[in-house]
Amino acid sequence: MPRVDTRELAAIFAGGCVGGVLRAALAEGVSHPADQWPWATFLVNVLGALLLGYLVTRMQERLPLSLYRRPLLATGLCGALTTFSTMMLEVLRMIDSRHWGLAAGYVSASIACGFAAVFVSTKLVRRARLRT
Repeated sequence: MPRVDTRELAAIFAGGCVGGVLRAALAEGVSHPADQWPWATFLVNVLGALLLGYLVTRMQERLPLSLYRRPLLATGLCGALTTFSTMMLEVLRMIDSRHWGLAAGYVSASIACGFAAVFVSTKLVRRARLRT
């Protein structure tokens, strides 16, 4: 049986607490019916992708190795901040309400903007490295 690193689990837990609270705060402030764009989920998912691209690239390419930085920030913070499950529930609500175009647009925009956010943040980290 593999040994569990309790400090790694604590780092994931701490990052997850912060990310979850941030996501919940945004979701509370921006609610929506099934026939409208779910801005809160869309924004946290794109923000999480942007942050994940920045953090992972910076941790891998610019910062010294650390056992707990990635579990804290990438797995914990970004994992709890973003929410694929909520996105899927919102898409199902749109489909149940027969808002096919909204559902297709939401899924497409979420994926495209998420990839674009990772691409841009990775390029920004790498570009800053070239200047220094």
